[in-house]
Amino acid sequence: MRAEKLTSETILNLGVTERDFPQFWIGDTIEVHQLVPEAEGNKERVQIFKGDVIAMRKKGASSTFTVRKIGANNVAVERIFPFYSPIIKSINVVRQGKTRRAKAYYMRDRVGKVARFKEKMLTKKQREEAAASKKKTAVKKVVEKQPEATEQE
Repeated sequence: MRAEKLTSETILNLGVTERDFPQFWIGDTIEVHQLVPEAEGNKERVQIFKGDVIAMRKKGASSTFTVRKIGANNVAVERIFPFYSPIIKSINVVRQGKTRRAKAYYMRDRVGKVARFKEKMLTKKQREEAAASKKKTAVKKVVEKQPEATEQE
């Protein structure tokens, strides 16, 4: 019996599955829908965590992103989410922020209106191109899934 030869690339991709989340980046305001266990019984409910993305770490199956929001009594709450976690049900991009840094840790020191990212403004033509590219990728995904269904029958 021979052991399988694993390289660093194959180890990084273990456990990586296709997630249908929209593309987001540093500075974007997102809503993360996550499953939270209820206090009584074996029930689960969906809880929404809405905030700004201040960091992303791309390392295969252990990829994470950090979301920061201002909670009750102006207390900042940061949460690190594993990208491939089954707890995350969906992600919605609320608005796109404009930033010039790979990590936005400097936002931790800011208070009030200064603690916001500028919104990335798109022209009408750019919005139409983005919508067209989303439609093309959605059509490709549907076409790819159809042959699998016919092979199983």
